[in-house]
Amino acid sequence: MIAAVDLLPVQPTKKERSSPAPMPDAFSFRLLATDGAARRGEIATPHGAVATPAFLPIGTQATVKGLAPEAVRASGADMVLANTYHLMLRPGAERIAELGGLHRFMNWPHAILTDSGGFQVMSLSQLRKVEDKGVTFRSHLDGAMVELSPERAIEIQHLLGSDIAMQLDECLQLPASQAELRRAMQLSLAWAERSKRAFERTGGPALFAIVQGAVGEPQQVMLRIVEAVAAALPAERPRYLMGVGTPEDLVEAVARGIDMFDCVLPTRNGRHGLAFTRFGPINLKNARHADDPRPIDEASACAAARDYSRAYLHHLVKANEMLGAILLTTINLAYYQELMANMRTAIAAGTFADFRAAARESWARGDASSS
Repeated sequence: MIAAVDLLPVQPTKKERSSPAPMPDAFSFRLLATDGAARRGEIATPHGAVATPAFLPIGTQATVKGLAPEAVRASGADMVLANTYHLMLRPGAERIAELGGLHRFMNWPHAILTDSGGFQVMSLSQLRKVEDKGVTFRSHLDGAMVELSPERAIEIQHLLGSDIAMQLDECLQLPASQAELRRAMQLSLAWAERSKRAFERTGGPALFAIVQGAVGEPQQVMLRIVEAVAAALPAERPRYLMGVGTPEDLVEAVARGIDMFDCVLPTRNGRHGLAFTRFGPINLKNARHADDPRPIDEASACAAARDYSRAYLHHLVKANEMLGAILLTTINLAYYQELMANMRTAIAAGTFADFRAAARESWARGDASSS
């Protein structure tokens, strides 16, 4: 799913307050280089620096599915995403706080961003009621009725101890009427103000506001909106495009000024037999790989991509063996992080346009075994 314009400045902009508040010392953003609209930067958090452009692996339930935290870190990730909705229901934010906070709980001593849970409330809960005060919904686990307000979303994220908290918003699924989109936008703005006030009471490293968007638009529409919105956001704050995306989405969004991304694609698709590579996607379920002794990419720095044959990976996927999902998830996260690192290098060198053209050419050319 793509949240088209969820591009987030660190705190509400000057238009939204009478006197700007300083960014907390524990959290800061430095813009190190630009190349056109593309930006190279660094986010400082209480749990370490995050080089941008950055991709955040999805650790929804305090785990990146199939991988130990050490393997996630080895892929090159500086920050992961965890989710308020899931963790508030199980095992509970208060329990995690009593156990020392989310970093200790999941053995991830690096930076963590927590989503507010608004998207999951809208997408997972069949029975929900949206009101000005917040959302009442039925838990997908046991059917219990739960209330989530902007204030409670901030409280949960404070209990979890995340480095970046998100405001509660209402994210709609397209198609939707103009009237419904406007209502959701206005509600999200009101919730942003309440989230900000709650965050000022609880404290924490950083709260991101959301430029509220929708889910389900074509790529070109998304990129057109991203380009327009990014240009209107403060240059001194990081910009975060939520729920995006494919390798091409990442490169094109960075070209339009985006600094941060998260998406389930590399992990979810890895569990279902698809590898992301510099040659484009390779579907290991296809029978053509059954007798192929070549690795996914013999030049890769990732051992899983370099040291296992396509025939073996095909066998693991077809046999539904756990190792297949683990290896392909490892391969995908390593490729995504390598892609981000290469973009950072290109921006710093002033060669991003050349990198972008070469990446698109390589994806278009494809891989001989998957043609």
